[in-house]
Amino acid sequence: MSDKRIILHIDLDAFFASVEERENPELKGKPVIVGANPKNGQGRGVVSTCNYLSREFGVRSAMPISKAWRLCPQGVYLRPNFELYEKASAKIMEILRKYTDKFEQVGIDEAFLDVSDKVKDYEDAMELANKMKREVFNKEKLTCSVGIGSNKLIAKLASDYKKPYGLTVVKPENVRRFLYPLPVRKLIGVGPKTEIKLKELGVKTIGDLAKFNKETLIKIFGKWGAEMHQLANGIDNSDITEAHEIKSVGREVTFEKDVDDPEIIFSAINDLIDEFHEEIIGSGMQFKTVNIKIRYENFETHTRAKSFEFYSNDKVIIKNTAKQLAQPFLNIGKKVRLIGVRISGLKFGESQKILKDIRL
Repeated sequence: MSDKRIILHIDLDAFFASVEERENPELKGKPVIVGANPKNGQGRGVVSTCNYLSREFGVRSAMPISKAWRLCPQGVYLRPNFELYEKASAKIMEILRKYTDKFEQVGIDEAFLDVSDKVKDYEDAMELANKMKREVFNKEKLTCSVGIGSNKLIAKLASDYKKPYGLTVVKPENVRRFLYPLPVRKLIGVGPKTEIKLKELGVKTIGDLAKFNKETLIKIFGKWGAEMHQLANGIDNSDITEAHEIKSVGREVTFEKDVDDPEIIFSAINDLIDEFHEEIIGSGMQFKTVNIKIRYENFETHTRAKSFEFYSNDKVIIKNTAKQLAQPFLNIGKKVRLIGVRISGLKFGESQKILKDIRL
């Protein structure tokens, strides 16, 4: 076994759309877009996931659903079925976990595995990755792409390099050759605003960033400038840790039309909580904090949270608390565009204490 780390990043391909196709074979060969109802191009909300055929029309995740409709009106548009996706994800993660003792799930469709003590070299890691891919496909009829590298950064970028059902290996001696030509936007943590600032500095690729003066980056971006420079040079010492698997769980919905009726908003809160509560129970999860998010028609956004002395997994507590937190933002002459509910302060597997005093 080598003393160098070998990390795998598993990324399920177009996950929501792929699960829908698996459940309904009639969708095969059609552009599938999972997200809000497009309402003939007048719909609200965004694309959650789309399959690769729809991407040929220019549709992308997080795109406004109205734009997706203009690009691909012939597509099949589906509302998300989170219960279905979570069940599929749980089965796949169970398959992957058995391959290593160092496992970190990232969201519903990604995971990191440290296989340093399971393989002797990168060729061995490739064989292991192919075995994983085959097992996931044979048992769950879904595909995943795998990236292999010396750290989490390289592995994640590698998994996105060839999709779908790809496998990309980046050995330590090839890190710069792999990283440097990539657009700087590909670097983890570089968002649209940072990308614009970097392009103003003449930085278009990760290689440009790696060669850029570090002190200048720090002056402009602060601590993040130093971190970006380090990442651009392929340096990432972050560990694989299960403890950071899930920090919060929740849902949000953008209304088809802006609303000001509290009953409609409270009904949406109930529906959102019903959607994710099964995940809470199935994971042995308990929460200490309930969070709400409200966005008005002018995109003004507010968040509020309430924390409790004890942990719980009680659905009634979440619903009552979320409504209490939302109440001050209603009936004030502003229509609501989006409502979201989230729980945080999580722990797993221990007995809970019920907060009966807030069962209103």
